[in-house]
This record gives sequence, structure tokens and C-alpha cells, in this order.
Amino acid sequence: MINAKMEQLLNEQFHREMGAAMQYLAISSYFEDQNLDGFAHFFRLQAQEEMGHAMKQFDYLHTVGGKITMQAIPQARAEFGGYVEAVEFSLHQEEQVTQDINHLMKNAVELGDFATQNFLQWFVEEQVEEEDVVRTMLAKTKMVDGNSSALYLLNEELKNRKAEPGADATL
Repeated sequence: MINAKMEQLLNEQFHREMGAAMQYLAISSYFEDQNLDGFAHFFRLQAQEEMGHAMKQFDYLHTVGGKITMQAIPQARAEFGGYVEAVEFSLHQEEQVTQDINHLMKNAVELGDFATQNFLQWFVEEQVEEEDVVRTMLAKTKMVDGNSSALYLLNEELKNRKAEPGADATL
């Protein structure tokens, strides 16, 4: 049986992951409206990954005798001052998720919850990768800022991104 505090913290993270999925869909929609279908594709896949992360937490809580409590998800930001700002916003979001995962791990360590520590290790490693991917995309986006030919090429490159193995491709 999972500790009540850890159950609450994982529930909160589950909702943050669901909120992140919604935020990435909002960013994808923003890029669709800008006719940047490669960027839209990239963020749609990000939404799928976040949904997958939430479902890992959903399944884990049930496996260890916990329960998911459904809560409202805050409205996602849908407007940005340009494509660089939208990508910067997504990097800030990933940095916040990293802080959240670190907070979870710290609590699991303090509670002596070895099973949850083991479970969270995957998320710790995933966040290193997530931040790197978005940071790289931001650097490329800043490089092309104002150059429509370069923006077109980056947009085309982003169309080639593949879904993470096991991610639901229906989003």
C-alpha cells in the first residue's frame, strides 16, 4: 500500500501531466493556425508523450493500491507572440515538470518509498531527454527567426519526428 502523502503527490503530478498534454495540444493548434504543420506535428507528439506519462502514473498508483482522484485541468495558454515565444514557453513548461519530478523523488526518498523511487527514476531520465529536445528545438527556432526559407526547412524537418514507442498515435 502506498503512503497517503505519496499518493496525493502522484495524483497532483498526474493532473500536471494531463495539463501539460492539453498545453501541448494548444501549442500544436497555435502552429496549425500559423500554417506550420511540422511544428504542429512536433507538439502533437509532445502531447502524446505527456498523456503517456500521466497514464504511467495512473497505472502505477493502481498497482500499489492507490487511487486516482479526477480534478479539473487548468485552461491551456493558446496565444503567443510568435513561434519563438511558443517554443520558449514549452521549454519553461518542461523545466517546471523537472522540478516537479525532483520534488516527487525527494519525497519518495524521505518517506523511504523504494518502489516509488524506482518508478520515478524513469521520469528523472525522461526529463533530461525532454529538456534537451525542447532546448535544441528552441536554439534552432531562434536561428531561423525572421528567415522564412530557414523556417520552412525547420518546419519540414519537424514533420519527420516519430512518436515515442508505445505512444498513442491517435491524438
